[in-house]
Amino acid sequence: MKNKNNNKNSCNGCHGDCVSDTSVGFKISEDFKRFNQKNDIFSRSFWDDQIHSEKTERFYTSYRKPLKEWKKVDGYQHRDFSIRNAAWHVTDFFAERLEKSQDRREGFLDFLTAHRPSAAESRDIPDPVEMSREIKHVAKLFDADLCGITFYDERWTYDKRFNRNQLEEVEMDLPDGITNTIVVAHEMDYELLRTVPSALSGTATGVGYSRDVTTLLALAQYIRNLGYQAYASMNDTALSIPMAIQAGLGEYGRHGLLITKEFGPRVRIGKVFTDLPLAHDKPIHFGVEKFCSICRECTKACPPGAIDDGNQLETIYNQSNIPGIAKWTTDAEKCFDFWVKQVTDCSICIRVCPYNRKMPNWAFKTWTNLMATPFRRIILWLDKIIGQGKRNAPSNWWKGH
Repeated sequence: MKNKNNNKNSCNGCHGDCVSDTSVGFKISEDFKRFNQKNDIFSRSFWDDQIHSEKTERFYTSYRKPLKEWKKVDGYQHRDFSIRNAAWHVTDFFAERLEKSQDRREGFLDFLTAHRPSAAESRDIPDPVEMSREIKHVAKLFDADLCGITFYDERWTYDKRFNRNQLEEVEMDLPDGITNTIVVAHEMDYELLRTVPSALSGTATGVGYSRDVTTLLALAQYIRNLGYQAYASMNDTALSIPMAIQAGLGEYGRHGLLITKEFGPRVRIGKVFTDLPLAHDKPIHFGVEKFCSICRECTKACPPGAIDDGNQLETIYNQSNIPGIAKWTTDAEKCFDFWVKQVTDCSICIRVCPYNRKMPNWAFKTWTNLMATPFRRIILWLDKIIGQGKRNAPSNWWKGH
């Protein structure tokens, strides 16, 4: 299932609707190499002495056990960490379910396996277009806010996966025969993200991941019940953002996140790998690249200065970056170091992004449409006046406003 040509994708089992890198907006050179999960900043925080420290241990432990002492700062108090960790509980249960018995950390290093056996006989699929419509209908039933379908592009699958217990790279275990990728997205809570940076705001991330688990497992089980392969994946196995872009869910932003038309960058992404015959969605373009080219809100707001200020280039800050792709690149080491110091994840770049705005549907459509026109500079000016990107005090959230 190799992609022999970076500009014209080749895949097994597609129906003639695979798209070129040019049409997607990918700028991939001959230097491209598949990413080794061992070099992901979170994996590095366990084996790389440049990243691993007592502070990283404290950071991870804070999601599992109460801290020995609580900050008096608004947003970092006992109740804030308590609700954040409660939001992560469902995801953590599945991540830790087989960690000791089978050495699998599902959802983050390994795909999810909590499934019943597949049907012995496969349902006949005469029309992949109708099957795709059905899959999206089912995905929405199972709580997905967005769903797109693309071919399985092996380039985004990790070259090797990482075993955290053994601190070593291991072979990728995604079975052969996968032809398609179903990508789902869940909206993250807008009001919680307005309190960034705070432990309270991390609740939005935890809720997003917990919704991912239930949606992906149910959707994959439905496909298995039809008699086809289906593997539910969150942050494990493959890079989600390029697959989401190929599946038509959005475009790539300066902060390195997916920007959707419906929710901006305020989404969590999951995927299901399958051999179910499906038609593919086309990539969408709604002016993000041109807008991000003049907007520096995320760059200016990032405390550690981790977000690219220049043009889309093949930038390599460290081994946590992918070679051979011209794009806006984030310095993962600086970003994660700030997380560790805060003892919680950070989404400041999401809060300040002009695509992350809450308004009536018609108004938001008008807002994003104008961002794709020469009026984009006026939108930037208006965004500062409206002030939705400013931080809301976490104590206000607890009061219900």
